[in-house]
Amino acid sequence: MSISTEIKDNNLIIKIKGRFDFKAQAEFRGAYEKAQPSAKFVVDLSQTDYMDSSALGMLLLLHDYAGGDKSQIEIVKCSEDVKAIFAISNFQKLFKIS
Repeated sequence: MSISTEIKDNNLIIKIKGRFDFKAQAEFRGAYEKAQPSAKFVVDLSQTDYMDSSALGMLLLLHDYAGGDKSQIEIVKCSEDVKAIFAISNFQKLFKIS
């Protein structure tokens, strides 16, 4: 598992490679805390091959950090399995998911 960040078009892009699980907690938090809470965040899951419930919790913490309902977070390049997890969890109400 690895997490990388880049800034592009005023967005903080967080790319997660491999497993997105509890072991990623500190690294994921460190990735988004580099930006101001008012920033626009993009979470790229194109190279994520596994995600568990702790990953959902980490995304909720990002949502809170970024301003709750006023946050600007997009989750992109999800596999169909990950999209299904988000649909079951009603995450489409909190995040823009593609």
